[in-house]
Amino acid sequence: MNDQIHSGDEHEHGALGDAEYAEFMELAADEGFDLEDVEGAIEEAGHGPLPVLAVVGRPNVGKSTLVNRIIGRREAVVEDKPGVTRDRVTYEAEWAGRRFKVVDTGGWEQDVLGIDASVAAQAEYAIEAADAVVFVVDSTVGATDTDEAVVKLLRRVGKPVVLCANKVDGPSGEADATALWSLGLGQPHPVSSLHGRGTGDMLDAVLEALPEAPAQTFGNAVGGPRRIALIGRPNVGKSSLLNKVANEDRVVVNEIAGTTRDPVDELIQLGGVTWKFIDTAGIRRRVHLQEGADYYASLRTAAAVEKAEVAVVLIDASESISVQDQRIITMAVEAGRALVIAYNKWDTLDEERRYYLEREIETELAQIAWAPRVNVSARTGRHMEKLVPAIETALEGWETRVPTGRLNAFLGEIVASHPHPIRGGKQPRILFGTQAGTKPPRFVLFASGFLEHGYRRFVERRLREEFGFEGTPLHISVRVREKRGRKK
Repeated sequence: MNDQIHSGDEHEHGALGDAEYAEFMELAADEGFDLEDVEGAIEEAGHGPLPVLAVVGRPNVGKSTLVNRIIGRREAVVEDKPGVTRDRVTYEAEWAGRRFKVVDTGGWEQDVLGIDASVAAQAEYAIEAADAVVFVVDSTVGATDTDEAVVKLLRRVGKPVVLCANKVDGPSGEADATALWSLGLGQPHPVSSLHGRGTGDMLDAVLEALPEAPAQTFGNAVGGPRRIALIGRPNVGKSSLLNKVANEDRVVVNEIAGTTRDPVDELIQLGGVTWKFIDTAGIRRRVHLQEGADYYASLRTAAAVEKAEVAVVLIDASESISVQDQRIITMAVEAGRALVIAYNKWDTLDEERRYYLEREIETELAQIAWAPRVNVSARTGRHMEKLVPAIETALEGWETRVPTGRLNAFLGEIVASHPHPIRGGKQPRILFGTQAGTKPPRFVLFASGFLEHGYRRFVERRLREEFGFEGTPLHISVRVREKRGRKK
């Protein structure tokens, strides 16, 4: 049951073919759903990867404040000094009914390279995975030499740019914004990130710059090498693993944590297949306390995960599973990537540690019990041959699609054998559903009432038992039928 859908093959109805879509819409009409709402739900769930917007600029121009304004909640850490960064750098946002990802980049105090070089390097890797860029300039200061350096970079890269003239808190600041025409990036949008002034007009310009669907970055071409991101906390053995699978020393290995700064792309033959491995810098827990180079490594790791198809998360089996390990796994799951967990340094474990590790996996990683697991030793090469089958299994689950007819027969069985608990005298039912997309599998369920979180988890568990989906996160959204006459 592995119906592979590749980019470019999908119809405008998500992953549904024309005949399947027509049949599905007829079913929705019979159940009394608003057909525009159903179309919107399928389109939203079948979107594939979201377009990515990078917010760049020199330190302390208000990037994080602007990101909070765009995403509509205070998540990016904001402090009135340059160099304050945060644990997460990627957020999901929506404006005028369109969804996109925002990559927040941080500035930091001057380091050995000089502030111009560090900001330019940071901007470069933020926009590498972006489809469009918001360039934030402090209008009260005007264009600086650092700003000019970033402008040169933006021109060279050639991505669409929206110029944000920040800190325009009233009409008196409009003239300062107008002066930024001199940067040659087109119209400066006067904005006050703090108060929200002008952000709507700027976001309208962002939507014009962003593509409806981002360019597919998986592989170099159709049939190109599959992309694997090796991620994990510092000194867990990522570089050693890459060297072992490549059978040569391609990456610097050092006992000092954090030796690797930039991801290194390597084409490697494994199991008769060429793969593109990305060895990423270790992610540290408190990103906002890192020096510039370490924060920049975290930013590049996030970009590498965005570009990968499979994330292989390395965990040091000789140590307790940490909050950092769990955060890194969450990053891969939230990015919608196929997932393999590799427990490294397995050769160093005694019986007692193995016992406690199994207990930790059961309690700390229960939410990703669906991810293939391999126990390896990057030092000795133990069980390296099991890595490729695990990656292939995860990719297969990531690309699996269940036809709508088969899915609805399955949903009917669930509703009959395990109905939703009665709440407030009512018993909501799943009426029908469809799989609107793959990579990862995305489902839309249509129901007569609100489905509790526990019941949604039950449905996901049964979907996995019935159809496999090993090694992939599942996205399940639920649309509730509005009572007739209530819709305004």
